[in-house]
Amino acid sequence: MRIRYFAGTDTLYIEFRSAAIAETRDLDENTLLDADADGNICAITVEHASERAEIAAFSYEQIAA
Repeated sequence: MRIRYFAGTDTLYIEFRSAAIAETRDLDENTLLDADADGNICAITVEHASERAEIAAFSYEQIAA
């Protein structure tokens, strides 16, 4: 998993898995969902991310099974 923030365009890109993108779906006018040929979610793109998400307060926690 890789998360990238592009400050110049205020775009947040969350890549869940590296795979060939077969389809991109518009969830709304500022959110895109990328899926592979099997329909698995590969990535999400969020435009105007600083207004829509708490970019400065990002944290990650892994919970043991």
